[in-house]
Amino acid sequence: MNQVFYILKSKTFLSLLLTINILGTIYGYIWYGVQLTETPSKFLLFVPDSPTASLFFVIVLFAFLVNKNLPIFEGLAIVTLFKYGIWAVFMNILVFIVNESLNIVGMMLILSHLGMAIQGLLYAPFYKIKPLHLTIVAIWTLHNDVIDYVFFMMPRYSLLNQYTPQIGYFTFWLSIGSILLTYYICIYRKGKRSI
Repeated sequence: MNQVFYILKSKTFLSLLLTINILGTIYGYIWYGVQLTETPSKFLLFVPDSPTASLFFVIVLFAFLVNKNLPIFEGLAIVTLFKYGIWAVFMNILVFIVNESLNIVGMMLILSHLGMAIQGLLYAPFYKIKPLHLTIVAIWTLHNDVIDYVFFMMPRYSLLNQYTPQIGYFTFWLSIGSILLTYYICIYRKGKRSI
């Protein structure tokens, strides 16, 4: 386990992961380009979910490279990377079920978003998230769900429009699950070890 921790915190591995996440973040914002041009300015911050999640992680990785911790961004990163990583995997599988086919872009989205979910969890041992940080993150996360499914600013999957209420319900509980998982891994379990 110490060997894994050493690799995860090595400057070389952090730099490689930082580069991958910067490129993924840029690609993600480009992917949302058309939707962003049609989004009212007051909602712009809340529309590009996955690239914003990876942007939070970029900030965390950069902080790690300079031997710093930024607990708010660590909380935002782990919760949103897991939530939107798993969300995108499920949505693309649902597209496959509805469309009865899965193209190379769909496969790429499934694999890249699964990677998002995993990488946020991998760095959990190094986060310094406290209950106050997680409370702020929970407010952000659930507020984003309101923007997405009350004001209809969610990512566009035209094939899935008929399932919007079900997707909104799933997304809400995925948010709750992501917040609780973060609490368990980063606060509860660490607290138990320190007793």
